[in-house]
Amino acid sequence: MAKHPMTVNGAEMLRTELVELKSNARPKVIQAIAEAREHGDLKENAEYHAAREQQGFIEGRIQDIEAKLSNAQIIDISKVEQNGRVIFGATVLVSEEPSGEEMTYMIVGDDESDIKQGKISVNAPIAHALIGKEEGDVVAVQTPGGERELEIIEVRY
Repeated sequence: MAKHPMTVNGAEMLRTELVELKSNARPKVIQAIAEAREHGDLKENAEYHAAREQQGFIEGRIQDIEAKLSNAQIIDISKVEQNGRVIFGATVLVSEEPSGEEMTYMIVGDDESDIKQGKISVNAPIAHALIGKEEGDVVAVQTPGGERELEIIEVRY
């Protein structure tokens, strides 16, 4: 199975969520199911059905996280050669041409991406265009909104 790149912070966030699900959410939903069973007829017991649905979601999420962590390629950016090129885990300050609007992107794994925080997936078109480039380079990016030209102002690790 293919390895999925992930930053150290991204792996830690998944581990924290896994511990939370196993130690808190799972026992709570098991308790809720037990309490709902005490109410009698399960066919018409909405609390029971809701708790079982929640249990299914929690168990599915636990399996999903465990699978992702087992196939993760955790990349510690602090241990990677810092040669000025854009790589996975790097933070890139870009300027859009011709407007000059500046944006900062951190290139992360799929599960870590959050555009509101400036974290973009390594599989996003902008990340594909930036990876391997260095400060001063201008890249053309085909986005759903049309082609954009971005100049790389700074690369931080």
